[in-house]
Amino acid sequence: MRALLQRVSRAAVRVDGEWVAAIGPGLLVLLGVGPGDGETVAGGLARRTAGLRIFADAEGRTNRSIVDVGGAALVVSQFTLYADTRRGRRPSFTGAAEPRLAERLYAAYCAALAAEGIPVERGRFGAKMAVELVNDGPFTLLLDSADG
Repeated sequence: MRALLQRVSRAAVRVDGEWVAAIGPGLLVLLGVGPGDGETVAGGLARRTAGLRIFADAEGRTNRSIVDVGGAALVVSQFTLYADTRRGRRPSFTGAAEPRLAERLYAAYCAALAAEGIPVERGRFGAKMAVELVNDGPFTLLLDSADG
């Protein structure tokens, strides 16, 4: 699994002009699922997300986690994180999991993140979404379960 984390002061998702999710301070998580991923991987990545010290403490140092600051997470399915752009000009997405597996593990990641005490909002799996955010920092990190 791959998670692109963006520390935000706010983020929201619209589908067909309708607001489906919104958060204040916290993380926008763009989540991609690979074909070899499973529930164990989803839970581990959620725990890594929850424990990352990427929020400022009183001295302005990144010493606090999303749990420490009481932030929320907006998780959006993003199969394009598995794009292969090595050949030609059109990306290939054959490295992404098939939709049924991806949706199941997207839900598992969201549930595991919520179990860590983080309020979780979700985009709409498989929908064309308009994602709005105010990146705080800016601060963006890529977590890849293949990296351990």
